[in-house]
Amino acid sequence: MIRAILARIKQGHRTMDYPAVPIPLPPRFRGYPHLDSSRCPEGCRACVDACPFGAITREGHLRLDMGKCLFCPECSQACPHGAIAFGDDARLSANRRDELVIDEGAERRMAGAMGKELLSLFGRSIKFREVSAGGCNACEADTNVLSTVGWDLGRFGIQFVASPRHADGLWITGPVSLNMKEALMKTWEAIPAPKIVVACGACAIGGGPFAGSPEACGGIDGLLPVDLYIPGCPPHPLTILDGLLRLLGKI
Repeated sequence: MIRAILARIKQGHRTMDYPAVPIPLPPRFRGYPHLDSSRCPEGCRACVDACPFGAITREGHLRLDMGKCLFCPECSQACPHGAIAFGDDARLSANRRDELVIDEGAERRMAGAMGKELLSLFGRSIKFREVSAGGCNACEADTNVLSTVGWDLGRFGIQFVASPRHADGLWITGPVSLNMKEALMKTWEAIPAPKIVVACGACAIGGGPFAGSPEACGGIDGLLPVDLYIPGCPPHPLTILDGLLRLLGKI
């Protein structure tokens, strides 16, 4: 026991200071996109053609749908004029699906707190039951990271539980494959009301790279009402944490 205590003293404080201290994404990660069609020559559609998932459109000006975007570098690398760039801002989450669409020149919209009634119930303590609905385990892994000492999700009163009967909300990852649809819906029904839904990752939001597949439902939209969308493939743990804290009114 003494050795363990001495080791912890030597290691010092390891938990992230966020949200008390702003933390940018590491250099190799891509955060909030910045669009500038004034750099685009007339008729140029290099970025639109380069995007494999149709996340970018250009009808006079550029629009980027973070719900479809996998945050790969294809569009920014294809554009020789620097009209698209990804910053280090991890604040990407939204409460509504349409708020994930970045319209050049429009006011930026970020996730806000849930309603007063739900905040009074869940603001201090909220528990999620996660369903991996056909995911590749990347979103699941980055969600699990938040339970480590470096992030300590529990200090905000947020936990993941094994039984839907003990949960306040449903946490969904993956494109909702047909084989997982029934299990997902039964889990939703087993969670006591009132309850919330979080769609974590591009697959859960709109199918990700599996959008249009006959073996998947293309995400959770149309199946259940979603309270928080967390884009990314996978979302960085900082993006996930930021979205949750905004939903709980802690930022």
